[in-house]
Amino acid sequence: MKERRDYNFYTMNRLERKIVSLIEDKGPLTFEEFMEMALYDDEFGYYSSAKTRIGRGGDFYTSSHLHPLFGAMVGRQIEEMWVLMGRPPGFRIVEMGAGEGHVCRDMLESLRGTDFFDAADYLIIERNPLTRKRQEERLSALEGKVSWVGGLKELRDIRGCFFSNELLDAFPVHLVQMGDDLMEIYVTAAGGELKEIAGPPSTELVREFFSQNSIRIEKGHRTEVNLKIRDWLREVSLSLAEGFVLTIDYGYTARDYYSEDRDRGTLVCYYRHQMNENPLQNIGEQDITAHVNFSSLLKWGEDAGFRTIGFCSQGIFLLSLGIDEEIAKMDPGSRDYPFELARIKKLILPQGMGESHLAMIQYKGDGSFSPRGCSLGNRLRYL
Repeated sequence: MKERRDYNFYTMNRLERKIVSLIEDKGPLTFEEFMEMALYDDEFGYYSSAKTRIGRGGDFYTSSHLHPLFGAMVGRQIEEMWVLMGRPPGFRIVEMGAGEGHVCRDMLESLRGTDFFDAADYLIIERNPLTRKRQEERLSALEGKVSWVGGLKELRDIRGCFFSNELLDAFPVHLVQMGDDLMEIYVTAAGGELKEIAGPPSTELVREFFSQNSIRIEKGHRTEVNLKIRDWLREVSLSLAEGFVLTIDYGYTARDYYSEDRDRGTLVCYYRHQMNENPLQNIGEQDITAHVNFSSLLKWGEDAGFRTIGFCSQGIFLLSLGIDEEIAKMDPGSRDYPFELARIKKLILPQGMGESHLAMIQYKGDGSFSPRGCSLGNRLRYL
């Protein structure tokens, strides 16, 4: 075994040791490689751990944890997609990054008794057996309606909708900084800890991202490049014969993402509901995330055979689908009414998730559609 006098090797957790050993064998890791291990290492990664939970008792929560109406409204949009495609039998809803299974449950329960419920089946892509077990427990009342696969490569000739909520923000990113030239941030080990170092871009794709999208960043500016989105869209396109991709996540257009005001990028970490900006601590025990550049989602989607037909804030998306009508049906005299209303407001108001989270709808096929979910304010022209 190699001597590790320069490191507090035996005080590190097991994932840190694994990362240090890899660095010693191969040299510094790109931040993308580090983030991949920190989040998805099969043994010790954050999303592989039995301790990782999403929600009030976890490190963060998503829209699906706030109120069942979120899943119901998403289901209403996907039902419209089925109608627009001519009500085909065997319509498949494919959810990636389903978390604890809340959206699936809330969506399908809201659709019970409809023709769409009978025509559709729900497929969850989940490679973590621990997460899948929790999903199966939560969705036990929907047995026979929901099934699971381990990855996109297992799917072909799908007709339906690929849906994700807060998935792309967890894709590993390249971290870059502008000096005299564009530099990439790497992770190395020195002085008893993991540290950052800068070097030339690890792939020309990083440099090409900025030139091909006419993006210029100022000296000293640090930001992220999410190349995994491009690969993911290609895989989705290979799996989808005809249908839609519905993506909901927090993010910006390219103009806002790479603006002078955002000179430190968007990368943040969440540990027990507390935000920090140090991904080199709590390794394997905290979430690491970066906002989504929706302009790249549009561009790479077009390259993969999709047309973007809708783009708006989450608040507009939910209001367009009639969440206000559902609020009006609630009993103001109910003991739970103030609590329920407050949670719904977090979904739709700008000071909650209504403006920070965006919804994009892409389509692959011969049809020409205007989705209801963006009817009150389609922002396609801003992309």
